[in-house]
Amino acid sequence: MRQRRRTWQTLLTTTALVTAAAVSLTACGGSAQEPKAAANAAAAFEGKGPINYVSSRDASGAAQKSIDEWNAAHPDEKVTFIELPDSADQQRQQLIQNAQIKSDTFSVLNLDVVWNSEFAANKWVLPLPADAIPTADMIPATVNAAKYRDTLYGAPYYTDGALFYYRADLLKVAGVAAAPKTWDEMKAACEKVLALPEAAGMSCYAGQFDKNEGLTVNFSEAVASAGGSIVDAEGKPTVNTAEARQGLSQLVDGFKDGLFPSDAITYLEEQGRRAFQDGKVVFLRNWPFLYSSLTATDGSSSVAGKFNITSIPGTNGPGVSTLGGRNLAVSPFTQNKATALEFIKFFTGQEQAQKRLALSSRAPAYAALYEDPAVVAKRPFFPTLLESLTVAQPRPKVVQYGATTKAIQEEAYAALTGAKDTDTALKDMQAKLEEITAK
Repeated sequence: MRQRRRTWQTLLTTTALVTAAAVSLTACGGSAQEPKAAANAAAAFEGKGPINYVSSRDASGAAQKSIDEWNAAHPDEKVTFIELPDSADQQRQQLIQNAQIKSDTFSVLNLDVVWNSEFAANKWVLPLPADAIPTADMIPATVNAAKYRDTLYGAPYYTDGALFYYRADLLKVAGVAAAPKTWDEMKAACEKVLALPEAAGMSCYAGQFDKNEGLTVNFSEAVASAGGSIVDAEGKPTVNTAEARQGLSQLVDGFKDGLFPSDAITYLEEQGRRAFQDGKVVFLRNWPFLYSSLTATDGSSSVAGKFNITSIPGTNGPGVSTLGGRNLAVSPFTQNKATALEFIKFFTGQEQAQKRLALSSRAPAYAALYEDPAVVAKRPFFPTLLESLTVAQPRPKVVQYGATTKAIQEEAYAALTGAKDTDTALKDMQAKLEEITAK
């Protein structure tokens, strides 16, 4: 029988009571040895029994099907699905609040890859045993995103990478033989396509440029695709470089030269999808989730059967995607850690849960599934997506990610809107990031 879901709202009253109890206990005192003792106790994956899986909404239903299978086979270790808000910021807030009061309400956490360093550094999740997850079979970039200081803290659940959608029909009419691999090739292709009567009123390219996480992603890709980085391997900011300047300049010039539609400064993922789907842009950088909408044959998509997909363009060749996706981690405060770990192993298993995920709406962590005939038949762009994921880079792996992405968005947006020139924006971004990472 399916376990009834519990939403985050139903837990607020319980959380408030636990918070009060925690504050009361703290006021009573305690020795300095307690945190160390708690950490040592949490390190052992012991205890079996019911647990809670905490995640954003399961839109595809794939997660619930896997939970139902687990519950049918483990009647004494049932999993309850606690559904968090759709907003990523609210999800993070709820997870942090639960960790700060050391509540055992949350057992297995579904974490955005950019939260991994923050949760690991604050000991809000446990390091996983080295042999628990078959990382050797997974896409290396997904494993890297689940590590903090070379230690695995999360099991890659699903991943995500940028795709470059393009109007193959218009490129053919314009005599463009192949999809562009570089930024300059894209501009040259646009000149030919936009001269066609069929392209009247169209613009060249759209990404995600509103002051939002999407801008951090697009800026990161532009810099990485020019050979630069936001931070180095030690986490030190590196946006005061020629490569970073070239990457940001490409985006700034895109607006100045009319390569991007002027309203793209307000685009999130959904606005970009609509622009491409309605035939307003020739090229689009976005995520794989668009595919179902773009291929719809119910009349809602004007580009069904007219587009194709490749890797995003770079400066001297194919570009570097920013990695998206989610990891599963174990709370150190849950009582049944052994069950939590076994559930994660089951939930991320290649032949069962991950294949189901691939056939529904998500990109799996296992490379082999991108060549599985059953998967490719339903998701024909998966081989291209694998190419994108093979070279993908994570967003800055820093503990203070919230402050980091805010600084990136503020300065990149100032450059795109003309409030600052490119050099000033990058100088100010470097200064902000140095201050944040020094904390």
